[in-house]
Amino acid sequence: MDSPSTYTDAAAAFRAAAEAELGAMPVIEADGVLHRFRTERDKRGQRSGWYVLFLDRVPAGAFGDWKTGVTFSWSAANRDSMSPTERTALEQRISEQREAARRQREAEYKAAAEKARKLWGWAKAADPQHPYLQSKQVQPHGLRQHGSTLLVPLVEAGDLVNLQRIHPSGEKRFLPGGRVRGLYSPIGLCSGPLYICEGWATGATIHAVTGRSVACAMNAGNLTPVAQVLRRRYPGRLIIVAGDNDRSTEGNPGKTAAMRAAKAIGGEWIVPDFPADLPGTDFNDLARLEREGAL
Repeated sequence: MDSPSTYTDAAAAFRAAAEAELGAMPVIEADGVLHRFRTERDKRGQRSGWYVLFLDRVPAGAFGDWKTGVTFSWSAANRDSMSPTERTALEQRISEQREAARRQREAEYKAAAEKARKLWGWAKAADPQHPYLQSKQVQPHGLRQHGSTLLVPLVEAGDLVNLQRIHPSGEKRFLPGGRVRGLYSPIGLCSGPLYICEGWATGATIHAVTGRSVACAMNAGNLTPVAQVLRRRYPGRLIIVAGDNDRSTEGNPGKTAAMRAAKAIGGEWIVPDFPADLPGTDFNDLARLEREGAL
């Protein structure tokens, strides 16, 4: 296959297959090198999408999303029409592509974890008067601060793996290339029911109200992975998934994710209830409305 037009057709077909699974793609570089890109679900500064495409011999490639863990393979050829030798060679190439993507992902995870540990070591205890903590009306609960930036630890089995950085404006960023899936920020070391929620401020509020341990999963898509991790660690413990009530968003993704996570581990779920004429989505919003006498 050496026709430029054929190359273009193959790249276009690869792009269409990837966009059907991941959403809008950047310009495709068919150079056999793994490329990262920002998916439609990524926030600014995140690049969890990846792809690799070869156009020599039989055009083939792979793509996926490191945030969700999904991977897909693609080939321009009809495998049923290939000889056993051709099929074996193609499968080997695709396997090598996936392995290269895995190695690069693990290298980036490792580099981000090392940076997280350095930043955490340099940082001081968070100032209770930090603008973000004051706006959310919560205590630091062990957070640290580097300059004017709050550092929220994300752990796996007690080991620091990533950080969420919260600026005074409330803007939030994870370390570039760092892992998030299955990680959480713990608040409190208490027996009894264990709560899982999305944001850190929501977790701080739940801990203050209930006195129970909370695992902050950082986003709705991470509720189920975190719930599964904690169920394996605490097989007999009551786990309550405290979701956001995204009542103004079609499908209420926060509530839907909480229900899905609870079902996956045999736990319970709750979401805050708000009057129709008042704003708010999470338990921190609810607590602040109560303090202000709006409820």
